Amino acid sequence: MQVISKLRAKAAQDGDGVNINRVADFNKVSLDPFLMLDEIKSNDSQDFIGGFPPHPHRGIETFTYILKGGFEHRDHMGNVRAIRAGDVQWMSTGSGVIHSEMPLSDATDGLHGFQIWLNMPAKDKMNPARYFDTTQHPSPVIEHKNGAKLIALAGQWQFADDVATVATNTHIKGLAGNAAIADLTLTANTKVAIDLSGYQSVNIYLYQGELKIESDFKTEIYTAGSMLTINPQVLAQFCGGNAGLGGLILAGTPINEPIVHMGPFVMNTQAEIEQAIDDYQQGRFGHL
Repeated sequence: MQVISKLRAKAAQDGDGVNINRVADFNKVSLDPFLMLDEIKSNDSQDFIGGFPPHPHRGIETFTYILKGGFEHRDHMGNVRAIRAGDVQWMSTGSGVIHSEMPLSDATDGLHGFQIWLNMPAKDKMNPARYFDTTQHPSPVIEHKNGAKLIALAGQWQFADDVATVATNTHIKGLAGNAAIADLTLTANTKVAIDLSGYQSVNIYLYQGELKIESDFKTEIYTAGSMLTINPQVLAQFCGGNAGLGGLILAGTPINEPIVHMGPFVMNTQAEIEQAIDDYQQGRFGHL
């Protein structure tokens, strides 16, 4: 495995005082077609109890994955859904979405989850909004006898001589940038290889344990909170540390278009950002 670059998650707040760890790159340096990953991980409800009250988006896709706890999603399209551990939720916000995400009252054991932003090509940014989740179609899981497990959250994955494809009726196979997302977990010192050469851009976010990369000359160790950009043309050899490994693999095709970002809006020009703000203020996004 060849690591091209590394970003570290930084502590931040969003919503109504929710504490998060964030990796963001709105300059298309390394993550394209991905823009940002937020991780919420706490057993203290005060870190997330305020949730994310109603707010808008335009020009992005949001991809949410929950490991522990959950939240209730509501949006202006009329969708109301409890998203719990193991569930994935995807919104193609297109021309505009207003939604909220509030912690579930019966989720008392803390919250651990991720929201990932993907950029949308200019030609799609003003398409009608769409919403999907996997509450009725659980994500495919491939387990290897050596203690390696891969959960296919989006796209198609080849792993341990098996192929997993997210059910087509979830429509998550159509993420912007031909993106594919998987949750890889390894027990202590377990090794596994994944061929990612079909993608132009590959990153892995480490949320648990350690990743060891061994070569003839040295062993490099990367810890939780690291986002690694790796060379997809070099066979990816993943090895868990003494505490194992949990990581989200983010693969796709760079969109390579100009980005202008302001808060919840990601467009291609400043004029488009100003139009998004005006449309939201004038109520053209709808109401929640």
